[in-house]
Amino acid sequence: YKPLPPLPPPPPQFRTQLISFALYSDFRRTQQGLPLLRIASSLLATETMASAVDTATEKLSNLGIDASPPNLQKNLHLLTAEQIELAKILLETGQSHLFEHWAEPGVDDEEKKAFFDQVTRLNSSYPGGLASYIKTARELLADSKAGKNPFDGYTPSVPTGETLTFGDDSFISFEEAGVKEARKAAFVLVAGGLGERLGYNGIKLALPRETTTGTCFLQYYIESILALQDANSKLAPPGESQTKIPLVIMTSDDTHSRTLELLESNSYFGMEPTQVKLLKQEKVACLDDNDARLAVDPRNKYRIQTKPHGHGDVHSLLYSSGLLNIWREAGLRWVLFFQDTNGLLFNGIPAALGVSFTRQYHVNSLAVPRKAKDAIGGITRLTHADGRTMVINVEYNQLDPLLRATGYPDGDANSETGYSPFPGNINQLILELGPYIEELTKTGGAIKEFVNPKYKDASKTSFKSSTRLECMMQDYPKTLPSTARVGFTVMEPWLAYAPVKNNPEDAARVPKGNPYHSATSGEMLVYRANSLILRKAGVQVADPEQQVFNGQELEVWPRITWKPKCAVTFTGIKSKVSGSCSISQRSTLVVKGRNVFINDLSLDGALIIDPAADAEVCEESKI
Repeated sequence: YKPLPPLPPPPPQFRTQLISFALYSDFRRTQQGLPLLRIASSLLATETMASAVDTATEKLSNLGIDASPPNLQKNLHLLTAEQIELAKILLETGQSHLFEHWAEPGVDDEEKKAFFDQVTRLNSSYPGGLASYIKTARELLADSKAGKNPFDGYTPSVPTGETLTFGDDSFISFEEAGVKEARKAAFVLVAGGLGERLGYNGIKLALPRETTTGTCFLQYYIESILALQDANSKLAPPGESQTKIPLVIMTSDDTHSRTLELLESNSYFGMEPTQVKLLKQEKVACLDDNDARLAVDPRNKYRIQTKPHGHGDVHSLLYSSGLLNIWREAGLRWVLFFQDTNGLLFNGIPAALGVSFTRQYHVNSLAVPRKAKDAIGGITRLTHADGRTMVINVEYNQLDPLLRATGYPDGDANSETGYSPFPGNINQLILELGPYIEELTKTGGAIKEFVNPKYKDASKTSFKSSTRLECMMQDYPKTLPSTARVGFTVMEPWLAYAPVKNNPEDAARVPKGNPYHSATSGEMLVYRANSLILRKAGVQVADPEQQVFNGQELEVWPRITWKPKCAVTFTGIKSKVSGSCSISQRSTLVVKGRNVFINDLSLDGALIIDPAADAEVCEESKI
């Protein structure tokens, strides 16, 4: 006996019947004693593959697609019925090129299966599936190539809203109303990005809001929600259980596991784990050309290239998760959206929520005064020639040409106040839950998208690199009826706006007088806000000094910080200080207790007040 080469495929007459002893005898003679088992295995394997191919081909034919790419035809036996349905969608939408480089059966089969696993995710995570994505992409790419202006037919005007002044009677009244409404609120944190743009490899939520205590952004946000929850519970009728305010965090492939690890390793920063829900955002397919052909990943011919879709996905995720209906059944009324690195946001949340309640806004955009042509979008009312209206954010690079084209010869210009009449959008929204559910039910959670291809030349026939559809959280109002109550709440920038989005090198190149928006400037703005709040409460806080850090010239105030549980409103802060108090510029003050009262404090140094549990402390000293 000597080893034999592999058997050739059996003749057709042997493919459909069991191997008889007679046939075995014939094969045994011709193959010099090859065992029966080997022959049977070869015949049955070939028969199984042929049967699978025939069945898959028949399925595809039954779906109305007879001329599928040869490479797909050969590999159909690998696919489930559901995957064959997806193959049909791809072929019907002009994506046959995805199969051009597929190998013969038996080669890279696991990669081929993984391809359809990816297609399944892309199809299920987008409202309406891949067919809808490709259809929308073709429409938007055609508009882009034609140079169509999305604001054609619209005339801009200044919308109505509320402009607040910190510490006055109106502000205090709105804060009180907001604290009362907090028991009916849910918070949604959009946190799908890493800190790479900041020169940081971790998630942005893990960055310190300030370095005096090292409190990271996520800890500060959770402690602020818990403080609001506690302040609200004090207003509840006797015997009524404390409301647990829910928090949803939208993550991504890049941030999901690290966000969960940050929460779990810190015991959720004092929040009950059941209060927190993580929703992971999926990416969308990239587009190679104006025909919306899906881009093959340059690193793997069995993958579609993908990129982030934008933070507008938060709406579809909330809709598909079922959380909105759970919240409505629990009696909630408001959903507050915020982003991952604004260390002053919660200074304005109680008053803004009070505005939503008092003015009965379906949509309330938090805003700050905006200098004309600043790189921040403007909240604008748009009225179409046919009578339609909407109040939305218009990006700064679109606002000026829109104004010039509609009767504003100076375009985006400051008014007599020194600011643009169009408030600056800071991407923090408060939505009324009932109308929000109604709208998402109509749209399936989809948000109006845009595409921004980078063309190789003026012919606009090819791209420098692949593009994709994008959507933004703040574009939710674009589909609302004209009857929707959409307004804004303007806060003073020092109080509620300190975004962190530039690395030190880029910040140092910002023209003098413009905001740096770096981690360094963000920290200094926290100290400034706290110093000005204490000044308003009657404390003598020294003026800042100008210093340069990382190439940025900044105001350096006393390093003053306190835990959110100390107070969530200006009234609460005022109740904690009394007498004649002063703090020098070089001082550091950290207050960590809930029941800390400061009376006649003269501070020229460092003071950290960290009492046990909820012990009451009254600080009266000269330091």
